[in-house]
Amino acid sequence: MILEKNTPAPEFDLFSTPDQRLKLSDFKGQRVILAFYPADWSPVCSDELSLFNESLKLFTEHKAVLLGISVDSKWSHMAFAQSRKLHFPLLADFEPKGLVSKQYGVYNEEEGESRRALFLIDEHGIIQWSYLSPDGINPGADGILEALESLDQSKNQ
Repeated sequence: MILEKNTPAPEFDLFSTPDQRLKLSDFKGQRVILAFYPADWSPVCSDELSLFNESLKLFTEHKAVLLGISVDSKWSHMAFAQSRKLHFPLLADFEPKGLVSKQYGVYNEEEGESRRALFLIDEHGIIQWSYLSPDGINPGADGILEALESLDQSKNQ
């Protein structure tokens, strides 16, 4: 079951490069977009992450950072990010396989990979929006942007 709004986001500590790790708590005080996806190199994932890469400026305008997460290895992520010229971290939920995906309720046991899902976490570590995409469908960035705008509006009231 995917984690929903007003749920504290589970902490994680994952490789972002072969010799560097990132924790959710590293971003305390910032908004974080988590983009879980099934696999590096798949056509839909490539399109989705390329679109997010092009949307980074919009995310930044809403004071949000983007993190991609899949069960692929740190080495696969490094090659994939370089080939696609991605400017945001890809985190390896590799060992134990899918642990973070399971904590967020988006692990596909049958396929052994993350489902395509998005989360917006506020500055206090609370999930403010989540979305589980249908298999094989690129969710685009509109839902994230609407959630960010909604969060901006609620902060200004």
